[in-house]
Amino acid sequence: MRDLSAVRQGWGEVERVEARLFCSTAVQESFRQWLQLQQVFEPQLRDTSALFGPERQSALAELQARLRHLAEKWGTKWGT
Repeated sequence: MRDLSAVRQGWGEVERVEARLFCSTAVQESFRQWLQLQQVFEPQLRDTSALFGPERQSALAELQARLRHLAEKWGTKWGT
């Protein structure tokens, strides 16, 4: 298992790739992908909500914060 600092070393590159993908994917395509994932995983999410619900909520909050960060970073660059 890798040390956490080793994982964080390449995180800047991950954020750059993430931002590039975020910018190159149309809203409609992103939404379509989300709906497909939701359809596939909804039964499992429902069945395991008692066990993993709080952890999922925390992960969702982190994802939203990261998306907000990307929107702020790239939004200012594009003047929006």
